[in-house]
Amino acid sequence: MRKARLGQMYLRLTAVYGPQQWWPAATSFEVIVGAYLTQNTSWKGVERSIQNLAAHGSLTIDGVRGLPDEELRQLIRPSGFMVRKAAALKAFVTLLDREYRGSLSQLAAEQPETARVKLLALPGVGPETADAILLYALGHPAMVVDEYLRRIVTRHRLLPAKATYSEIQALAIDALNESYPEGDRNAIVQHYNEFHALVVMVGKTHCGPTPKCDGCPLAEFLPISGPFLK
Repeated sequence: MRKARLGQMYLRLTAVYGPQQWWPAATSFEVIVGAYLTQNTSWKGVERSIQNLAAHGSLTIDGVRGLPDEELRQLIRPSGFMVRKAAALKAFVTLLDREYRGSLSQLAAEQPETARVKLLALPGVGPETADAILLYALGHPAMVVDEYLRRIVTRHRLLPAKATYSEIQALAIDALNESYPEGDRNAIVQHYNEFHALVVMVGKTHCGPTPKCDGCPLAEFLPISGPFLK
């Protein structure tokens, strides 16, 4: 029942908000930079940092590689945690250079399971960041779980509040299984992309730390009481 319910919620969001065509970036590397910088901050700060890098001519692999550490920190200062995030971006470029000849295309050609393990071994990369890079930058079918999705599935009693990342991810994958043609990899990637983007849209508008259920397209799915759905 819960996967069917989440599938219905996805269809409802699609009907209300329409195609999102995410991630908001011009290049795959910009997606990766954004995935790193968006941790623990607002997107407004990330945009300012990306604008700084672009104005400096450094919003590229070569650009980040060539920047002195302190200069990189100052350019990304608006997104916060500049020391940690600068080191993480440098570590990502080092991985590309060491194992993929500095090429995102070669990383994208890696088996997604292997690429995910290598990304998770990097500083500053947790499951959400790794899956965002796999999905939006490398074109792999990776389901991204963020705090908005956690709030949605727990507030709608699809999973307990202490559900793990993997449990939420498995539920979302199951919910979308019937929404795309079996074996069509491009369709899977597109659905995962749209699902996450729509979750962010409704989350930013209605499902913050304090829920704003009035006018929410998912309000009709809220349970009044009772056990968790099976």
